[in-house]
Amino acid sequence: MEGIIGVTYRCNAKCYMCNTWQYPTKTGEEITLADIEKIPGGLSFINITGGEPFLRKDIEDIVAIAKRKAKRVVISNNGYFTDRVIALARKNPDIGIRISIEGLPAANDELRGISDGFDHGIRTLLELKHMGMKDIGFGITVSDRNAKDLLELYKLACAMNMEFATAVVHNSYYFHKFDNEIKDKDMVAKEFSKLVREFFKTKRLKNWYRAYFNYGIINRIYGGRRFLPCETGTDVFFLDPFGDIRPCNALEESMGNIKEKSFDEIWQGQEAQRVRELVKKCDKECWMIGSASPAMKKAITVPTKWIIANRGKCLENELWAWELYHKKGC
Repeated sequence: MEGIIGVTYRCNAKCYMCNTWQYPTKTGEEITLADIEKIPGGLSFINITGGEPFLRKDIEDIVAIAKRKAKRVVISNNGYFTDRVIALARKNPDIGIRISIEGLPAANDELRGISDGFDHGIRTLLELKHMGMKDIGFGITVSDRNAKDLLELYKLACAMNMEFATAVVHNSYYFHKFDNEIKDKDMVAKEFSKLVREFFKTKRLKNWYRAYFNYGIINRIYGGRRFLPCETGTDVFFLDPFGDIRPCNALEESMGNIKEKSFDEIWQGQEAQRVRELVKKCDKECWMIGSASPAMKKAITVPTKWIIANRGKCLENELWAWELYHKKGC
């Protein structure tokens, strides 16, 4: 099982695709270390996110707990607080750091609403690299406004020998956004198709599965149904800053609050069963890494067969993934 822990809704950025910063939590109402201690051990993965996690003064203590609970821990952040990130990384070189960068300098700073945000993010990444940290990388949330920067950012990640993650704009209560929309679907989807080819050009097996994930993003752009069933609330949980255990950050339903009950009481309770039934009927068709990755691992033969069938053709034609989607109608 995997866990996503939102430790705060406070944020120093003002992103175009997310209004969470307009609805910050107060420090006194956020989950405590004792609350986080209640999550089960033996998890395969924990993602610590926000808001901006490095606004929590006790982030080091949060990470210490997470490391005891999961085999792998990754913190998603905007990279602005370089000194705080580096201080944490020095004490925890075995964790992962992912920094959100929305494009090249001008685009990033405009879309993230944060002055010199690109410079701060890249400086943080370079410092982490210089330290010898292994599990580091950055990612982009793509829309019409920054799709043309997608390949350039990927090439930058390759040049820096770092991981590269992608997402496309979504709407949900978590973002306090319901008007995110990709208008030029063909243009954006074609940029993702080019990225699929770039992933296939490498010799890293992990990148080939990223190619499949990004093919799923093309499907998402056109409003298609998820390629794989969503099993959030079963294989994944989201602990929000208020203590509510939710299946994900897209479905607002709560299974129960960690401040009031033990994790097992919540996870095995009637409300959890009710929410899982809602997940089965959910029509949001999200394709974010938090829910897609566990699904891909669980049904590994599906992306594997797709890779075998399409890698050669994608290498020959950078728009093959885009053309394939329209040929199959899915």
